[in-house]
Amino acid sequence: MYSLKSFIIVALVCTSLTVSSLDTARLLVSKQVLNKLLVQDSDILVKYTIYNVGSVPATNVILQDSGFPAEAFATVKGNLNIRFNRIPSGANVTHAVVIKPLTYGRFNFSAAVVQYKSSENAEEPQFAISSEPGEGYIISYAEYDKKFSPHLLDWFAFAVMSLPAVVAPFMLWWVSKSKYELILKQKREKVSKD
Repeated sequence: MYSLKSFIIVALVCTSLTVSSLDTARLLVSKQVLNKLLVQDSDILVKYTIYNVGSVPATNVILQDSGFPAEAFATVKGNLNIRFNRIPSGANVTHAVVIKPLTYGRFNFSAAVVQYKSSENAEEPQFAISSEPGEGYIISYAEYDKKFSPHLLDWFAFAVMSLPAVVAPFMLWWVSKSKYELILKQKREKVSKD
């Protein structure tokens, strides 16, 4: 009987804690690098999505991403630090930033941090950390150009170098054909005169 009473008390306490924690905003944050190839001096699109899975709106939401140092990346469009006044319950917000890598090599794309208030009257801010895209390799533009350019100059050089190997036998055949056609024509004319 004593264990049944203690079980009921523990269950009521857990239920009350669960109910009180349900009246808050909970943010899930996703960070994605959308490019398949990361190339030096070419635009990279980074997408942030913030989902509010709580039962109340999140207020004073601040997204901060310090994972792109100024000496290695230039921000082309968008802002790496942005503020949203309110994210309603069950809603999501998407933010995109275009950056340009200034160097090449391996780079660890770290997580962004989101600070928010979990309810209208909350005094202490809550923090959420985004997913990490992980490590990526930024290839140099010269390497990218070598792999993916149409190589028009290379094909032109190949055509110029292979032209003598094709034209010389054709010319020999043409001269020989013309010579024998002339002889055949002369024989036909001679036969037709007789």
